[in-house]
Amino acid sequence: MQISIKYFQLAKWTIDNIPCQDGKTVIITGANSGIGFQAARVLASKGAKVIMACRNDKKARMAAGKISGKHANADLEIMHLDLASLESIRKFTDEFRTRYERLDILINNAGVMASTHKMTEDGFEWQFAINHLGHFALTGHLIDLLISTADSRIVTVTSIAHFNGEIHFGDLSGESWYSRMNAYRQSKLANLVFAYELHRKLESSGSGTISIAAHPGVTTTKIIWLPFPVNVLKSLVLPSASRGAMPVMMAATDSGLRGGEYIGPSGLWQAFGYPAVLRSGKISHNRKLWRRLWEVSEEMTGIKYLKNNP
Repeated sequence: MQISIKYFQLAKWTIDNIPCQDGKTVIITGANSGIGFQAARVLASKGAKVIMACRNDKKARMAAGKISGKHANADLEIMHLDLASLESIRKFTDEFRTRYERLDILINNAGVMASTHKMTEDGFEWQFAINHLGHFALTGHLIDLLISTADSRIVTVTSIAHFNGEIHFGDLSGESWYSRMNAYRQSKLANLVFAYELHRKLESSGSGTISIAAHPGVTTTKIIWLPFPVNVLKSLVLPSASRGAMPVMMAATDSGLRGGEYIGPSGLWQAFGYPAVLRSGKISHNRKLWRRLWEVSEEMTGIKYLKNNP
């Protein structure tokens, strides 16, 4: 597999580049706000059946109402999913599989940022669990359905925070080193490394399913944490979530992509601008890191998939 290493930009890639999505079934985690909400809105407007996989059912219903209010024909369904719980993930995927026979696009979007140190019910550090392990498990439970759906793809949302990330294999719980942002950087590097190794495994198995990483740059979403008083002014200085969702939309729908790409804003510091295929941080191209993270994620979640691939 060749990971794209050159910068190139499709001329002002926008929502108009997205083809009709009629007949496609899409799962978006964290679809009630921010990037996930914008992705749900856009894909529903293009004709996709969108499963809004959210932890907060009330917020999800409100979000779905906003989308339906502007797109009367939007085909939306809310399903409960708590990525901090392996049991919730299993229940979600069991229910989905009993009701649907195909899955065209899985967008691993939901996330938390800069939270205080705490552990999930399964004993995992909060940010690593929700941002990475939960999506690793979710993808594993759905992988055979994705593989059986022609031209399916998996989009995992990472962040430019990965450039300064490090995966602390000796202490993934963060007991000895925890800081809010270091834990976030670890989880976002894990998202990217997972997306790369997932595509390598899919490709080596001969599957037509592809895996792509995308990041929104710097946007004014609720997840963005900034110190007071800067935090209250972020909406005045940062691009909107709708603009930030464009790299994710490109990753989910652009027919020119072949898998293994890393997509984000093409402007200064990958923070702003129209989406393009970019070069990720040097550490993210370490294939030993890919394999080690995959093996550790299997051990932590108890979920093994694509295990026959070298």
